[in-house]
Amino acid sequence: MSDIEFRDIGKTYPDGTHAVTGLDLRIESGSFTVFVGPSGCGKTTSMRMINRMIHPSSGVLTVDGRDISTVDPVRLRLGIGYVIQSGGLLPHRTVVDNVATVPVLRGDSRRAARAAALELLDRVGLDRSLAGRYPAQLSGGQQQRVGVARALAADPPILLMDEPFSAVDPVVRAELQSEMQRLQAELHKTIVFVTHDIDEAITLGDKVAVFGRGGVLQQYAPPQQVLAQPATDFVADFVGHDRGYRGLSFRTANDVALHEIRTTTAEEIAAQRLERGEWVLVVDARNHPAGWVDVTGVEGVRAGRPPELSMAAGGSLFTPSGDLRQALDAAISSPSGIGVAVDDSGAVRGGVLAEEVLEQLSRQRSAEDAERNRHYFEQAL
Repeated sequence: MSDIEFRDIGKTYPDGTHAVTGLDLRIESGSFTVFVGPSGCGKTTSMRMINRMIHPSSGVLTVDGRDISTVDPVRLRLGIGYVIQSGGLLPHRTVVDNVATVPVLRGDSRRAARAAALELLDRVGLDRSLAGRYPAQLSGGQQQRVGVARALAADPPILLMDEPFSAVDPVVRAELQSEMQRLQAELHKTIVFVTHDIDEAITLGDKVAVFGRGGVLQQYAPPQQVLAQPATDFVADFVGHDRGYRGLSFRTANDVALHEIRTTTAEEIAAQRLERGEWVLVVDARNHPAGWVDVTGVEGVRAGRPPELSMAAGGSLFTPSGDLRQALDAAISSPSGIGVAVDDSGAVRGGVLAEEVLEQLSRQRSAEDAERNRHYFEQAL
């Protein structure tokens, strides 16, 4: 067990600044909890109280029911992994020795710690060939993976992550988020993750704690509840006016119909007479989508002017195991109005239509209303 509980926690600095006010919060063992809010709202301060990097001014904070103010801080931190922006790696140590740092401090032999570190590199998706490099020789995303591996090296039950992915580009950030979801599914750590990005919060969190100014907790709930039922005006404004669209990410798209899409190859285009305004999906030899083409007349092709691809490869695609948000985004971002569905290998499976995605949403809501009514009448009897 590694549950964490804040009981009326407050933090006031000598200048009178209230960083955290009356925080009551229980984080269940094995859960992924995200603290989110604007800058200066107390989310990082609250997280750092868990490993005693910051001491509360009032209240009690417990881990496994034990008041952490009675625990030696070094002993406490050896059982808590910590990941910060840019990995926080030691620049003069190689990757493998960075990862082995805590086990060595704990008394493990250097050989055993390095062997375990190499296995952790595998686990976080890093090639072992990077083990002898120094942090400055790594990309930002690689540094963050090393930081996660180092935090996991002592197999701590608790993992604290302070805006770890904010310094990398959006593509790498999405990859790191997926990696964290995969690792959590395997390891079941108690994770407290700080971010200012509401999309990151709802993607990762089992529960989301939204903090407001003065370190006041505004709402603590599963992400779909935060989106559908914001507890305060502050939460509604922070989540944004498109929270209904974001909420589609918690709805299955399993029953959305896939339609046949007309496809062609770049080599075949010049030999075809395509109707004016007709969209055709260009695919490669593996049936992977390369883009949409709208040939306005065969004369243009004959004159040697290549058709223009209107959707770059790797654009908004949909996997049938995805959610309604992904399906709708694929449809409305496509120049043809047809979302491209691909299988796990990236090959085209068919197309989805925005109107049918919305029809699926309507059916799901009707089913939910019927279930609520049934439950209400059962309770009333």
